[in-house]
Amino acid sequence: MYGWIFRNLPGPLWFRILTAMLFIAAAVLVLMNFVFPWLSQFNPFTDSTIGGAAGP
Repeated sequence: MYGWIFRNLPGPLWFRILTAMLFIAAAVLVLMNFVFPWLSQFNPFTDSTIGGAAGP
């Protein structure tokens, strides 16, 4: 799949490498700023019991 995408990018090799790196950077930026923070609310491993109210 990635080879197909890389072969279908326009331009010479240096431009395809630059374009692919920009696409990867954009995907990482979107994931880190929007997707992962939204998903963290559904993650049960982030619930902490340390420092909570003491039991009876």
